[in-house]
Amino acid sequence: MKYITFKFFLFSLFISSVCYSQNYLATSPDKKINVTINNSEKLTYAVTFNGKDLIQESSLGFEFKNEPSMNRGFAVIDHREKVVNETWKPVVKSKHAVVVNNFSELQLLLHEKSGLMRQMELTFRVYNDGVAFRTKLFRSEKNGNRQITKELTTFKIPGNPKAWVVEYGKYSTSQESEFFERPLSYVSDKTIAGLPMLLDYGNQCWVAITEAVIDNYPAFYIGTNGKQNVLTTKLVPLPGEDEAGVKARFNDEVYTPWRVIMVGDNPGKLIESEIVQNLNEPCAITDPSWIKPGISAWDHWWSGEVKMEMAVIKQYIDFASEMGWPYMLVDWQWYGKYAVPEADITKEAPQINMAELIRYANTKNVKLILWLYNSDVNRNSAYKKAFPLYQKWGIAGIKIDFMDRDDQDMVNWYHDIIKCAAENHLLVDFHGAYKPDGIIRTYPNMITREGVMGNEYYKFSDKMSPEHNVKLAFTRMLAGQMDYTPGGFLNVTKAGYKNQSPALVWNTRAAELSKFVIYESPLTVVCDHPDHIVNQPGAEFLKIVPTTWDDIHFLDGYPGDFVALAKKTGKDWFVGIMNNSKMKEVTIKLDFIQSGSLLMEIWADADDANVSPKNLKISSQYVSQGDVITVKMANNGGWVARIKGI
Repeated sequence: MKYITFKFFLFSLFISSVCYSQNYLATSPDKKINVTINNSEKLTYAVTFNGKDLIQESSLGFEFKNEPSMNRGFAVIDHREKVVNETWKPVVKSKHAVVVNNFSELQLLLHEKSGLMRQMELTFRVYNDGVAFRTKLFRSEKNGNRQITKELTTFKIPGNPKAWVVEYGKYSTSQESEFFERPLSYVSDKTIAGLPMLLDYGNQCWVAITEAVIDNYPAFYIGTNGKQNVLTTKLVPLPGEDEAGVKARFNDEVYTPWRVIMVGDNPGKLIESEIVQNLNEPCAITDPSWIKPGISAWDHWWSGEVKMEMAVIKQYIDFASEMGWPYMLVDWQWYGKYAVPEADITKEAPQINMAELIRYANTKNVKLILWLYNSDVNRNSAYKKAFPLYQKWGIAGIKIDFMDRDDQDMVNWYHDIIKCAAENHLLVDFHGAYKPDGIIRTYPNMITREGVMGNEYYKFSDKMSPEHNVKLAFTRMLAGQMDYTPGGFLNVTKAGYKNQSPALVWNTRAAELSKFVIYESPLTVVCDHPDHIVNQPGAEFLKIVPTTWDDIHFLDGYPGDFVALAKKTGKDWFVGIMNNSKMKEVTIKLDFIQSGSLLMEIWADADDANVSPKNLKISSQYVSQGDVITVKMANNGGWVARIKGI
């Protein structure tokens, strides 16, 4: 880690000279974002961007079981400020090879002036691309748990901006739903909306609300308190509790997650942002050299009624080897019955010889990843025996499925699993999972997760529109990695689409290829059957596209319309453009590439792609820095290119 500049100011105010009423100001390094914290009556905060209100005066505080509310009547007994400007190198490069972490921090230690005389610590960090804040709560005067029933954090949004809302309707969810464009006034006290929530204020002002570093605390969802556009923090109740019940218990100091307000003058700034990872701690794994990103084959029911048989698994191992991919994911039933008391994740099913599969995969330079059902992992702490065994076998990672929760207990379970997996050199891919929170910085073996309505929905749903796929880049992906499982090569028109097995994909082949560039997932799992990909047009692109990146550049787009991103790996740039359901022509400027005459290889929608979506137009041309390229895309179409550096 390299510190470029560091400034520290300390103001210690003794109890005898506390400040009872003060406003505090924190400003971003570029002076465009200001946060004001007001402690005169209720504890509140407000945020502006370029002089424009982003968050009007909004509340902070907590309600507890068997305690008074904690949101007013504070004295500030300690006040600290600092400015940090540092760089760090991620083990797994999702967006940048070197990440800049530059923020101004304001920390207040608050003490109640009467009553129980409780304390809490409030920290704000203001970046050039957003604001984050969290609270530290302390022990009670009595031994035993304190119990949070409500977090009083609100976000008072001026006006009625456009919002992209994913409404789950309940707290126990796999977080696999559509984001819909709504006026913010659509959100009500009945709403249970997931994160991130994207907002278009107009006049070059975009905001997204999410969270980072969820640890020993529940995740939060968004609703209102009955007042229009006053968004509330709806914490997930503990199991057995209801909406009015206990959300978190703690008998020692506890931190809330960082409440994150991403800010930019266009939606691409939010895609490029590293604020979520920056809020996490540095890598906790002493030697992470064993963590290797890459693409994985997958013997999944999506691509047909795949049987759990040795010959089938070897076919997918051969597929991974043929494509030059490092992994093959062995899916459910490899250990026989799952989600039953007799399930044993340390023993393969009778028809499976795991030792032989591992030996065979090794001869093909492929490593195996194993699917697990979450209750089978947890039962009798089975993972503590299984994970060391998997390391001994030579297994590369695990995929754990169907948690469908993000209450405090489940959040803590995630951390137990991630840490135990790290100790045993196992990558982790959670499905039926909650959104990322940047933990990949601290535990880079937590390499991807689902929590997204991805390609599997093509098999049994009609919701997978091209508009949905475009919106994901501006919404769900802002939180981090998503295991969407791209790679459907049975491409059809909307009219030709139906739910079936093997699954059909309602977009063009070029659009499907663009997902490998646009979507963020250092472990990218390919959904389709080997016979549908090998020697098919576009397969050669899947042999060269990486899963990690040294740089990212937003080119153009709008949620639900189209998205165009450029990502760099080594000296090469890859460009991915994804269209909605209406054919269009867009232009991109190559001002991000190096100087010189560079070869650009292109995979584009063929001229007849509107009626034959599988068809590609593969070509190449030489380009120079600053050239403007015109891209034509079919209905549900796309475009990808590799620009080879010198």
